[in-house]
Amino acid sequence: TPVYAYKKLLTRVIKIDIMRELSVPLLKTDFFNNNLIKITIEYMLDVKTIRQTLSQLEEERGIPAEKVIDAIEHALAAAYKKDYGKKGQIIRTNFDIETGKAEFYQVKIAVEERMLKPEVEEGEEEIKTKIEEGDEDLIRFNPEHHIMIKEAQKIKKDIEPGEEIIFPLEQKDDYGRIAAQTAKQVIIQRIREAEKISVMEEYGQKQGEIVNGTIQRMERGNIFVDLGKATGILPYDEQIRGEHFKQGDRIRAYLFAVEDTPRGINLKLSRSHPKFIQKLFEMEAPEIAAGTVEIMSIAREAGSRSKIAVVSHEENIDPVGSCVGQRGVRVTTVMSELGGEKIDIIEWSDDPAQFIEDALSPAQVREVEINEEEKKSIVEVQEDQLSLAIGKGGQNVRLAAKLTGWKIDIKGVGGETIIEDGEDAREKDADGEKAKDDVTEEKNVKEKTDKTPEKKKNKEK
Repeated sequence: TPVYAYKKLLTRVIKIDIMRELSVPLLKTDFFNNNLIKITIEYMLDVKTIRQTLSQLEEERGIPAEKVIDAIEHALAAAYKKDYGKKGQIIRTNFDIETGKAEFYQVKIAVEERMLKPEVEEGEEEIKTKIEEGDEDLIRFNPEHHIMIKEAQKIKKDIEPGEEIIFPLEQKDDYGRIAAQTAKQVIIQRIREAEKISVMEEYGQKQGEIVNGTIQRMERGNIFVDLGKATGILPYDEQIRGEHFKQGDRIRAYLFAVEDTPRGINLKLSRSHPKFIQKLFEMEAPEIAAGTVEIMSIAREAGSRSKIAVVSHEENIDPVGSCVGQRGVRVTTVMSELGGEKIDIIEWSDDPAQFIEDALSPAQVREVEINEEEKKSIVEVQEDQLSLAIGKGGQNVRLAAKLTGWKIDIKGVGGETIIEDGEDAREKDADGEKAKDDVTEEKNVKEKTDKTPEKKKNKEK
């Protein structure tokens, strides 16, 4: 804002650049003889506004007040060095939050002769020699950055090499536009770094847990979720098939990765992760949260079906009943959160044969043969249970194999039909559907041919 000083006619113009975020101008007028008006400009940091800003940043973004004050001190030091400092100087600031005043001082490091590199005369080229041990620690003397130990001991007797010595600097009140811009950039950078550390500390502890948020936006299939202090991303591959969201919806997801990247903190979320089911059951079943009932393994095809194996560490507690709940209320709550995904809960067993038999439920198994060397099993079922054991597209046997960690081959009583690990089941199911489609197509062609006039007449004859 231009401030004009008058004595009948315009005598001088003072142009002032004011950083609105940090300071306000305070005008003082003094009247002298012959009605001369002298206008002096002072800068006073608005301490009340700064305190409000500090508390707001601490509450909303979790940035400690000490970090913001440190940012202000670095910004003031950078502005001072820009306008009044020299190259190589170390300038620091001591900012008093109570009074709003700042003190500037220069720092020099005490050094000895043995710590310095030898000086090279002008015009003489420096000969490159093989670096001996310890030579890489030598430094080049800079009078603005260093002070010899003998000179430093005149100021401070007990100073040691490598210690710092402080020289007060003249206070300055007016800074140029470039210095003000530099101070602004330093403050922004420091606050971002403090916020980054705060987010890492908070969400680093929440990694592996379920977080709640609001859908902020959707781009190219990816969903960006507002978690409060940070924004998480739910990639397309980590979403449950068939689910649809819109902006503003509340969402629950599993935080499986917290990554520190040059662009910022990446919080990766998932709703298709197997651990998502485990954490949902921990929230619904107190026995699982307390550790009395433990989920041993999970096999999941998100959006379709899942199988979980549970075990109880106490004899009088039923692990399956703890997960199902009274009238199935617990498992129903989890299924509704997953969009109606079916969940099979079985009891975990040390006996591989028994575990595989339970994993193939609801199919009834007749016999299980175990080959421990190859970790392979052959399961025999009745012919009417064969399709139930395989499942649609081999899903049941595929999930059972993932749950148990064993390769499972299924055969009927006759021993002719063998399904290996669900993959052959999928192929066979596809071949069966293809054959069925071929038969249907052939039948349709035959019906159309029979409806032609010539065929109709021959049929009547």
